[in-house]
Amino acid sequence: MFFKIINKLSFFSIFLFFLSCSNSPKNDDKILEPDPRKRAAENAAKGGGIFGDINNRKSNSNTFEFASSNVLWRATLKSLEFLPLINADYSGGIIIYDWYLDSKNPNEQIKITVRFLDNELKANSIKVIAHKKICNTSGNCSNSSVDEKFSNLIEESIISSARNMKIEEAKKEKK
Repeated sequence: MFFKIINKLSFFSIFLFFLSCSNSPKNDDKILEPDPRKRAAENAAKGGGIFGDINNRKSNSNTFEFASSNVLWRATLKSLEFLPLINADYSGGIIIYDWYLDSKNPNEQIKITVRFLDNELKANSIKVIAHKKICNTSGNCSNSSVDEKFSNLIEESIISSARNMKIEEAKKEKK
């Protein structure tokens, strides 16, 4: 019993020793304003806000574009607006469309995924992945990838649409 008490005391003293070695706040740290309204006004004056400087106004190293200002994103949504949309994740750079059934061929469905690799308007800024589902009359279905020619046609269509949008925007800005 005596050894248990000594073990506990030694453990406790070691714990206190390590606790005393921890970093404590320095006295020269800035004292925060207790009034939240004044703090908000100070942050707004610095160019930030409650989320900080999300538009990167201070540092020009990273640019952040919202989906409405990214011409590739808008061109993709416009070019493929006939497809049912499952998920559009701008921060992840992906748009996933649901299976699309053409009335001319009811046994085949197509599903398209668009990955955004870059914000710039270049031929290799997007990657289109297409899958085909073929179902027979008994309801058995098989999935396969569509040939790259089809995916490349969609990519070219999106890039072309984005270029046209960019040209139209430039014309509007000149007026």
